[in-house]
Order: sequence, then C-alpha cells, then structure tokens
Amino acid sequence: MVSAAPRSHLSSHHQPLPTEYQTTDQGRAAAEAYYSNTSPATDTMASAKLTLQSTLPILNSPHTMPRLGFGIYRSPRDVCVASCLTALRSGYRHIDSAQFYQNESEMGEAVRKAGIPRNEVFLTTKILSAAGSVDKTYAKCANSVQLIDPGENGYVDLFLIHSPNSGAKNRKEMWLALERLHAEGKARAIGVSNFGKGHMEEMKAFATVWPPAANQIELHPWCQQREIVEYCNSHNIIVQAYCPLVRNLKAHDETLVGVAKKHDKPTGQVLIRYCLQKGWVPLPKSDTPERIVANADVYGFELDGEDMATLDSLDQGERGAIVEAVSNA
Repeated sequence: MVSAAPRSHLSSHHQPLPTEYQTTDQGRAAAEAYYSNTSPATDTMASAKLTLQSTLPILNSPHTMPRLGFGIYRSPRDVCVASCLTALRSGYRHIDSAQFYQNESEMGEAVRKAGIPRNEVFLTTKILSAAGSVDKTYAKCANSVQLIDPGENGYVDLFLIHSPNSGAKNRKEMWLALERLHAEGKARAIGVSNFGKGHMEEMKAFATVWPPAANQIELHPWCQQREIVEYCNSHNIIVQAYCPLVRNLKAHDETLVGVAKKHDKPTGQVLIRYCLQKGWVPLPKSDTPERIVANADVYGFELDGEDMATLDSLDQGERGAIVEAVSNA
C-alpha cells in the first residue's frame, strides 16, 4: 500500500490537521484557522476574512485553489466563452470544465481573450471514461490539456476523475494516467469527483499520489454528505461543491427564503455563502450575465450561527441529492 508523501516533504501549513478539528461542522474553515495559527473558535470568525481572492492550500503542493469557482456544466459552446469572460471580468479566478461538458477549449479561449496571465487563473477539467489502457487514457487527458492551454508548456491546475461508476479497473487506469500527467507538470494537482470513502481507500493499493487533492461532490443544505465531507476533512482533501444552487429548485423554499429575507439577499447568494462558510469550494453555474456577477457578490454579509444551524437542519441525506450522492461502502 502506498501512502501520502513523508511528512518531512510537507510545508508547515500542510501538516495533518489535529483530530479535534476534523469535524464536519468546523471543516476547512477550522483548517485554515489552524494552518494560519489563528483561533478556530467559530465558523463565522474564520469566514469573516473571506474575499473573492481567498484561496485554500493544496496538499503537497506550492499552489493554492481559489475559494469560489465558476461552473460551466454543459454550457453551450456558442455562449461558454462569453460566460467565462463575464466571470473573469467579475473577479472569478477559478473555472471548472470537463471532457463530458464539451467546452474545454472554450474555457481556455476565454482566459486568453481576457488577457489574464495563465498563472493567475485556476482551470479544472475531468475525465469520465478510461480509454482501454493507461497510455491511451493518458493521451486522452493530455489532449484535454492542449485544448485548454495549447503549447509545449500547457497545463491544467486540477484534473479530476469525474465519476467512480465505471468500475475498479477503470478507476485505477484513469488515476495512473493522471499521475503520469501530474509527474510531467501537465496537471498541477489531481483529484476525484463523486468518490465515497471506499473508493478513496481502494486507491491506496496502487496510488503514488494519495490522498487526492480534491473531491468534487454535490453539496447544498439538502444534501450535505456529512460522512464523506468529514473523511475528506480528516485527510486534508479539499471539498468542492457542485450544484450549490440546487439548479434553482429550492429558490422558494420557506426556510431558505426566511434566511435570505433576514439579510436582504437573493437565495442564491445565501446558498453560495453557506458553502463558503462550511469550508467548501462552491462552483455555481450560470450563463446569465447578471446572475454570474451576483453569484460572486457574496462577501458583504455573513450568515450567523443561527442561520447556519437553520440551513444545516434542512439536510435530507441521499434523498436530498438532485444528481448523485456518493456511496461510502
């Protein structure tokens, strides 16, 4: 079994988080407070420091991840560039694509059109299916890198396995291909999406890079996935939240609307702020320019302890998922 890199290889802020902070409630906010030698007394104290420029350290890496991302799930090619440009001009510095979305090249094109230096934007993509061998799967991933950041020195900041559902053999094939990409500098960090505890533990038998840098899962008040979130926190795996806006299906939920009215904010902003204060990295998606801008305007208010507890109480477990809750078997 191959474990994480020896502790001596880690910088001081990548040391394992003390057990008392490894809880779902404190999560990454407590981790940030611990790593910066500040008091992790409350979630809201840590979250008060959040800005659009806030980042999280990536385990075993000198690089960081912006706390807020912009999702482009199935964003049509003819509008994706415009949507990404709106996001970048609104201050987002983190965009999330995938091979399945068929808009990797549009994401890269938008960064070049925006004129923002490549190293100032965090770009993610994902592989959904293996190609039949590690070499073929590596080539498939390397092609994504070239679509996003053409040239000899092109890279992505994070490359994920999109889903564990293709089976153990294919999960291993995809991870070994990503490790090769990572070793060559074409992926600065590698991680997973929709992985449960069993999938994570399975990787130890063959992985050179473990734990994964991130696990992207469905997260919002109705689907909090506490077991896998706690597991990720205990291993310093960044938790990314897709569908943080629940695809607007809960915009009229009485409890959510009540919290939004208290702060005089749209429900979408409350949901994004909730994710941030939980220590997750939300990836709100929209192709409507006004909503893209509004979804980044979440730093002028805070949810207090009562608000967070109220939203926490909405959890429905697996029943609350609108896409997929992970399997922790």
